[in-house]
Amino acid sequence: MEKEKLYQKISQEILENIGGSQNIQGAAHCATRLRIVLKDLSLVKTDKLENIDLIKGCFIAGSQLQLILGAGTVNEVYKVFAKEAKLENMSLSDVKDIAAKKENPLQKVIKALSDVFVEIIPAILAAAILLGVTGFLANFEAVKTNQTLYAINRLAFLASVGIFAVLPMVVVYSATKRFGGRAILGIVVGAIMLDGSLANAYSIGTPGFNPEILDLFGLKIQMVGFQGGIIVALMMGYIVATLDKFFEKKIPSVIKLLISPMLTVFISTFLLFTIVGPVGRELSNYITGGLVYISTEFGMIGYMIFAGLQQIIVITGLHHILNAAEAQLIATTGRDFLNPLMSVALISQGGAVIGYYLLHRKDKKVAEIALPSFVSILFGISEPAIFGVNLKHKFPLVAGCIAGAIAGAFVYIFKLTSLGFGATAIPGLSIIDPANNGYINYIIVHLIGIFAGIVLCYFIGKVKTKKTIEEVKTEIKENKNIEEISLIPPVNGEVKDVSQSSDQTFASKAMGDGILVNPIDEVFVAPADAKVELVFPTKHAIGLTLKDGSQILIHCGINTVTMNGEGFETYVEEGQEVKQGDKLVKMDLKKVQEAGHSTQTLIIVNEVGQGSKVIVDANSKTPIIIKKA
Repeated sequence: MEKEKLYQKISQEILENIGGSQNIQGAAHCATRLRIVLKDLSLVKTDKLENIDLIKGCFIAGSQLQLILGAGTVNEVYKVFAKEAKLENMSLSDVKDIAAKKENPLQKVIKALSDVFVEIIPAILAAAILLGVTGFLANFEAVKTNQTLYAINRLAFLASVGIFAVLPMVVVYSATKRFGGRAILGIVVGAIMLDGSLANAYSIGTPGFNPEILDLFGLKIQMVGFQGGIIVALMMGYIVATLDKFFEKKIPSVIKLLISPMLTVFISTFLLFTIVGPVGRELSNYITGGLVYISTEFGMIGYMIFAGLQQIIVITGLHHILNAAEAQLIATTGRDFLNPLMSVALISQGGAVIGYYLLHRKDKKVAEIALPSFVSILFGISEPAIFGVNLKHKFPLVAGCIAGAIAGAFVYIFKLTSLGFGATAIPGLSIIDPANNGYINYIIVHLIGIFAGIVLCYFIGKVKTKKTIEEVKTEIKENKNIEEISLIPPVNGEVKDVSQSSDQTFASKAMGDGILVNPIDEVFVAPADAKVELVFPTKHAIGLTLKDGSQILIHCGINTVTMNGEGFETYVEEGQEVKQGDKLVKMDLKKVQEAGHSTQTLIIVNEVGQGSKVIVDANSKTPIIIKKA
């Protein structure tokens, strides 16, 4: 029951800071995050959301607000949140569909590429693990000489290479399905790409390579297969789906079953060998050649740059594009040098999280966020660490990027590659190429990333803290020298001396000198640069500390404390720095009057800085002046 009340409170606070349930288009949750699709993102108050109990961080991706709550907790909070927000129970795919409608063209392309490989990655991971294990076991004499062990290892090897032999066909299948076509037609076109009667693409450039050449209206077409043609497969999946949807819509129902799939397959085959294949093959060569060129020509520097910036790419969401590049590398070279770099980039951010925790180890809130985030990093999940700690505080992200670059240098030195992609950190060990002491070196580079992340974050944090202390000392010194502070009225309306207030306590100036305003507007702003010291729970009053140490109180309405916050909305929180004119609070004048209260607002100087005095002139544009005596 206590947990139910806590989740209810959390849900209500979330709604308060996202513009209410009327601003929600849909909500669901994944393994660790509450995902909310919003109509207007400008209503989101991320700074307040991050301070709600159990929320470890928040970020906006596209039109989705994502709140990191952690595995298990998110399920329970979602149940209560859905009830509080009066939402129809939606699945994660429903929410993604709603969010997709609001994506720009680039976001749609990136998401499409990601979706194509989501279904394929489990098969690639399984094959890569088996390939690594069989390659490792093949080095042992016992496996070579024992018939049973050899047979098991041989069958395991066969199971490991199967997916790579038909990878283009699998990609066409997945892409066709993703773009809304019938997946079976994608399989058919994928099979055509790998047909045995075609010359093998891997034989191009070898002695005796002499493929059949067709003459189509003077166009010479080489009948070469598309082994390793992942980019071609992606393009063909889109074409098959587009043609299938077109013919299904245009052809009469009577002949649709016979004509529609035939036209789709034939036209797709024609386009494959005349336009898409040649263009896609060149594009694949550029991608693979470019990546190999970077790894060979730029060497260690190239590895360091990629590992240093990879998690920045993750934050933007552009990392999904790399799935296609990794698949092309695997299909062309049999190895993926990007995956270990991504893994050390990730683990280095984990080291930075620990470094930040060590800087604030006495803060329970930091421990609650940092430690579980590091555990998530170990299993390849970076969002809690990135958005809950590193990006939020900035310098841990920088430390993690530098540490990633350092670890990336050792990936180059150790010649680390993977046999697949889609798994990093601890799970990534299972797909590492065992050549060149791969397993041991993989562990070493990750320890380097963690240690470098911890040291750099701790060092940068210490330097930053020292600099902040010096800045505070300087500010205090400067504040002592402030001769005069002029306060503007916090709201438009009639200004009078506080002695004319209808509240005798304020009128007597027992609480301090000041002014009153009979407001005609509802939004109240900061009268001067200040720090928010107090926000009353009922939202009707705010206390500010000015630059010279003087303290003022802005009290909205008379006896409005009894309204318990109804009709009031605050824009600031305690500890926040504000500039003159920044919004502080909104008071619904009509609601206050309907409740039988006066809207008369008081601005009182509770305490003046040492050696200062208060001058009040209700007729002035700056009716309160605090100056040195």
